[in-house]
Formats: sequence, C-alpha cells, structure tokens
Amino acid sequence: MLAGAASLGAVSALGATTACSRVSSADAKNGGDLLERLKAQGTVKLGLAGEQPYSYIDKHGKLTGTSPAIARIIFERLGVAKVQPFPTEFNSLIPGLNSQQFDVVAAGMYITPTRCEQVLFADPEYEMRDAFIVRKGNPKNLNSYEDIAKAGAKMATGTGYAEIAYAEEAGLKESDMLLLPDQLAGLLAVEQGRADVFSGTAVTVRNVVRQTKSRKAEYTEAFTPKLDGKPDLGTGAFAFRQNETTLRDAFNRELHKMKESGELFRIMKPFGFVKEEMTTMTAKERCA
Repeated sequence: MLAGAASLGAVSALGATTACSRVSSADAKNGGDLLERLKAQGTVKLGLAGEQPYSYIDKHGKLTGTSPAIARIIFERLGVAKVQPFPTEFNSLIPGLNSQQFDVVAAGMYITPTRCEQVLFADPEYEMRDAFIVRKGNPKNLNSYEDIAKAGAKMATGTGYAEIAYAEEAGLKESDMLLLPDQLAGLLAVEQGRADVFSGTAVTVRNVVRQTKSRKAEYTEAFTPKLDGKPDLGTGAFAFRQNETTLRDAFNRELHKMKESGELFRIMKPFGFVKEEMTTMTAKERCA
C-alpha cells in the first residue's frame, strides 16, 4: 500500500503535465458534447484520490479500484477505449473537474446536497455505513461519533471526507480533528497513538486493517451515522460537470444495466463490498 502511495505521486506528476490537452466545454449546449469528443480522442481522464478500494494506484503502478473497473467497462461500451488516471487530493477533485483538468470524478465520491450544487452525479453504485479504526481491544469503547465526543477522544479522518460532517453532528469540531490524506495514514496514526480513532467508510477501514494485517489496531462494527438529526447512509457515485447531461445520462443507462444483471456487484465484490452495500437509490433522491 505504501508503494501504491508512492506510485500515486508519480502518476500525479504525469497527470499534471498532460492537463494542457483539455478542451473547454463551457459553450456546450443541449446536454454537452463531451461524450462525442471522448469517442473521437479515444481516451477519458479519470480524477481519482488514491483511496482504497474506490480508486488508487497499486504497488505495481497500475490504476485499480472499483471506480476505474466500472469506468473501463462503461466507457468502452460508450465507445471510449482507454481510461487515463489523474490522481489528486480528495479536496481537489471537484475544482479539478470544473477547471477541465480531467473529464470525470471516479473516486466513489459521496453524493451530498452541497456537492450537487457544484457537479452532476450519476446514480450511486453503493450505499455505505461508517466504521472506525481503533487500538486493539477498543480500549475507549468507541463505536459511534457520540462515543468519541463523550470520551473526549482524538479523532482522525480524511481531508474533505463526509465523516467530518457526521462527527460535527455529534458535537465534535473539525478544528480538533486530525485530517489525513488517506486511510493508511489513519491506521498509522492510531497505531502510533497520535489519534484514538480514525473514521472512514466501513469498506475502507475493513480493507486497510485486513491488508496490512495490523497487530495494533482493529476495525469496529459498521454503523449508520446521523446528519441533520436523521440516519444517513452515504452513497458513492461518479461526478460530471453540470452541463454534461448527455454523458451522465449515457453513463447511467449502462450503469443500470450492470445493476440489473448483477454485473456491478460481481465487479465490486473482490474489492471488499458486500451485497447489502449495493443500492437502487438515485442521485436525484440524494441531491434533494
């Protein structure tokens, strides 16, 4: 995983040098023409944030994760043969998309009303609960954000993650959180005692603890956090520029076929997803 992180930086630098080839779609009308331009050039640039299992560069320098796997299939069926990674920080995904650095956000990004004002989401591939990385034995008995607040525990999470808002709902302050680049950094922070708990999506924390075979940390049972006083299941999806409805709609049509046939779950299962994390929810529902 550490090697993957190093590869991510290298590919990020490559992406930065190729960004000049982007073509503005500011004048696109009637749903945008990006799909036709992608077909003509044969390549789509994917913005990713290096978070397992959604999209990342593995130790061999290969683009992998659920989002690239789904993107390869859908864009090939739409007539675009190649996908090209453009790694960046999570907080830079939406600005990077809207400034034409890449064509699509392929990072399992949660759909939120705030983000819906900035980008156009496809329907989600999954719905997800949260979980924590804690020290072995969970000595502070941290199983919810309310537990963290009551214990006065030091919480870490990813920069720009939806978990920040969930924690704030329980009375925690972002200024008191340790914000880190990814879940591996979170695991290390817990192991080293710099944080009592790292919060992330259930599949993310499950995977990092299992893959590293940590002897100092464990993951908690998944739980549903609250937002605005109500239980909130996070839903992750691809994101497009707001005027590119033609591309988004074409993408959705292929995605729905994959859901109906069971192909989508077959793709996501090897990355640690379980059947219960699949969803029929729509972006429209989540943006409301």
